[in-house]
Amino acid sequence: MAIILGIESSCDDTSAAICVDGKIRSNIIASQVVHQNYGGVIPELASRVHQQNIIPAVHQAISDAKIHKNEIDAVAFTRGPGLLGSLLVGTSFAKAFALANGLPLIEVNHMQAHILAHFIADEKPSFPFLCLTVSGGHTQIVLVRDHFDMEIVGQTTDDAAGEAFDKTAKLLGLPYPGGPLIDKYAQQGNKFAFKFPEPQIQGLDFSFSGLKTSIMYFVRDRLKEDQDFLKNNLFDICASVQERIISILLNKLKKASEQYNIQSIAIAGGVSANSGLRAALNDSAPDLNWKVYIPKFEYCTDNAAMIAIAGHYKFLKQDFVGQDIAPMARMQF
Repeated sequence: MAIILGIESSCDDTSAAICVDGKIRSNIIASQVVHQNYGGVIPELASRVHQQNIIPAVHQAISDAKIHKNEIDAVAFTRGPGLLGSLLVGTSFAKAFALANGLPLIEVNHMQAHILAHFIADEKPSFPFLCLTVSGGHTQIVLVRDHFDMEIVGQTTDDAAGEAFDKTAKLLGLPYPGGPLIDKYAQQGNKFAFKFPEPQIQGLDFSFSGLKTSIMYFVRDRLKEDQDFLKNNLFDICASVQERIISILLNKLKKASEQYNIQSIAIAGGVSANSGLRAALNDSAPDLNWKVYIPKFEYCTDNAAMIAIAGHYKFLKQDFVGQDIAPMARMQF
């Protein structure tokens, strides 16, 4: 029975988790509020707060799991991709903890871990399946043949879906992080109130920069006509923007499903917590004969549980790394 300590520090959430024989016993997430003052994540501040949070997070994860640190069999950590300074904190702690306790190290790709979060649940997807991974920095359609046999078959050529949400929120004068606020306000608006263009991108790739520009011009022109336009139409704007982003994502996912003849469909990443996307995916499933897998909210955003479960499967393969390992900000699949 393997006990894995998972460490996640790729961006602005410090997280630690304990996985016991493939089951998550604890998952502690320390979020950073300092970035709200700047409208986005400040890398230097993020790394400093990680230094403050990581030891308490690990201590709490071990305590909540009701184990002793001497029972841990391996340390899994996020090697990349992410902010280099943030990754350095998690990597350094993992290496030091492993060295001090004579434990093997397991490197984990953050984006693969988002997909493997589906294996935390009792109902696990069967191979092969397609996973739409959507976050602030990534938008990908991934063909998953096995736990670590994954191929990106479509991805964004510019902004990610999460960026489209956050940048739109900024245009609307909403505080950071704006994506969850758009989701909240969209539930009270008319998604057909305003029409925004859908980019015509070949294949399975995405583009959101054009949509962002169209929203910017839309807001500018309407404010010229009515300075209270945003205040009076905020819910409808949020609903209409969210509807377009979701339609872009699902149309590509449908195309990928047809191209690869796969009906097992999963979503992952921070934007997979969006209630509109989750509802649209469930609503589409019967007509498309899809078997849909949606992670629990706590496993959508950055968390160490997904790192620990990835570490579990790597531990079974005895896939370890040495103390000379270094983080990679642009780590690929």
